[in-house]
Amino acid sequence: MALTALKTALSLRSLYRLRKLQAHLMSSNASAEVVLERVGNAGVITLNRPKALNALNFTMIRQIYPQLKTWEKDSETHIVIIKGVGGKAFCAGGDIRAVSDAGKAGDPLTQDFFREEYILNNAIGTCKKPYVALINGITMGGGVGLSVHGRFRVATEKTLFAMPETAIGLFPDVGGGYFLPRLQGKLGLFLALTGFRLKGRDVQRAGVATHFVESEKLGALEKDLVELNSPSAGDVAQVLNTYQEQSTLDAEKPFVLQQHTEAIDRLFKASSVEEILENLQKDGSGFAQKQLEVGSEIPTFRFPVRLQARETIKTYTDIYKKKKNIFLVCTLTKMSPTSMKLTFKQLQAGASMSLQEVLVMEYRLAQACMRGHDFYEGVRAVLIDKDQNPKWKPSTLAEVSEQSVEECFGSLGDRDLRL
Repeated sequence: MALTALKTALSLRSLYRLRKLQAHLMSSNASAEVVLERVGNAGVITLNRPKALNALNFTMIRQIYPQLKTWEKDSETHIVIIKGVGGKAFCAGGDIRAVSDAGKAGDPLTQDFFREEYILNNAIGTCKKPYVALINGITMGGGVGLSVHGRFRVATEKTLFAMPETAIGLFPDVGGGYFLPRLQGKLGLFLALTGFRLKGRDVQRAGVATHFVESEKLGALEKDLVELNSPSAGDVAQVLNTYQEQSTLDAEKPFVLQQHTEAIDRLFKASSVEEILENLQKDGSGFAQKQLEVGSEIPTFRFPVRLQARETIKTYTDIYKKKKNIFLVCTLTKMSPTSMKLTFKQLQAGASMSLQEVLVMEYRLAQACMRGHDFYEGVRAVLIDKDQNPKWKPSTLAEVSEQSVEECFGSLGDRDLRL
């Protein structure tokens, strides 16, 4: 029996690797998914998977990183610009379904994907050339990692930002432990735990974007940027500031969370997730109760079910167009208890860490999630069965021990992320 089980497991693993190889071979050449080109004085990265909302896969990561490092050293490349095509999304996230499948098959993609994605995130954060991300449209998960660590992030009225990972048994990675606790007050913790979405100019007001430019002006903006000759960060900022001053759309509208800022800072100032929930329960305000009630809407993961299967991409696109399953009904009471505790400690620790230290920490957390239950259950509930009813284990915060949380942050020894 044991020998038969072993043969079956090896057969499944071989089949998974074969399917992955076939998917890569069947896909079009590298430029079909991401276009890397010199335009004027700029190196331009174009995410070119509009049907998949420009979701980031492993192949794309491996193409972008070496080109970014090449441009960084190239004396004729003076600025780097990254954008997405299609108008709906800059980048809706990473290929988590592929990672989930790999984890079930025991494939090393569960290590390789996160390692190389985080190495790319660090390269963006340390890039010596001005790096400008035009985050026009949906920007979540992996898309945040491609943009938020760059020197300039330009939002438009179409931008939709969220980090809803706690709803799928993960945590806000790609350096979320670095940039989220550096937002004003407790806003970052609020966004991380609830998955609250920010739109348009509010993405800049929150500090996620550095500038706001109306989408119809992006073509002209990009033209001016690629023509800059050996620009300093100040030169790039001056161009962006000029376009921002010309963009008056929604300028008079207040920040969507303006009237709740004080409440967020007060209610989310706590020593544990349990204390936050206790604060919300005791507060009694409409805002506090909204964070607790089952039925409020926050964005679901906008990832294609199978990023490299034409028929399922079509199905996903149809769902998107019909506005079905776009929102995942859940609040703090519906999130993975383990994910919430990991996220709380992640942001608490990340507040005093460098980006590099945060990424090392997050790689440890990612590998802990790959060893656990909730990530696979979250993917099942959201992407596979789509019943939106994950069965978390443990199912309550009280059952998630401090020891189990601490173990997730432990060193991986020679398997730790090296930057």
